[in-house]
Amino acid sequence: MSRILGIDYGTVRIGLALSDPTGTLASPLPFLDNQSPEQVTKAISELIHNHQIIGIVIGLPRNMDGTYGPSAQKVRDFIDQMKGSITLPITPIDERLTTAQASKQLSSIGLNQKKLRKKVDSSSACLILQQYLDRNTPLI
Repeated sequence: MSRILGIDYGTVRIGLALSDPTGTLASPLPFLDNQSPEQVTKAISELIHNHQIIGIVIGLPRNMDGTYGPSAQKVRDFIDQMKGSITLPITPIDERLTTAQASKQLSSIGLNQKKLRKKVDSSSACLILQQYLDRNTPLI
């Protein structure tokens, strides 16, 4: 069974999500603190090994008019950094409004701002990955 890793890249925290083995459902994983490129690459490599991950989906931020800004360049730099040591396919997808949507969902279940901050990145990664899974054929 193979899984896909979803990533919501941030300069402070990196949200993570993992697909089920059938490639139909995304679930959040604990976020990574973005301390150093080496630490992040090592942690992602461990996830790949431990969960038999076959591909990575990463949110690429776009402005509402469809253009790319400085945040998109940070994600592209992160992808380039990962490609140096991770050989899996990495698919960037439009992530407009995922953080806002994740924050709204988490607020609706009564999380305060402190708890929301700790969960919003991985919830965003989950939305990014689920969007990808919904558009693509299941793995089985």
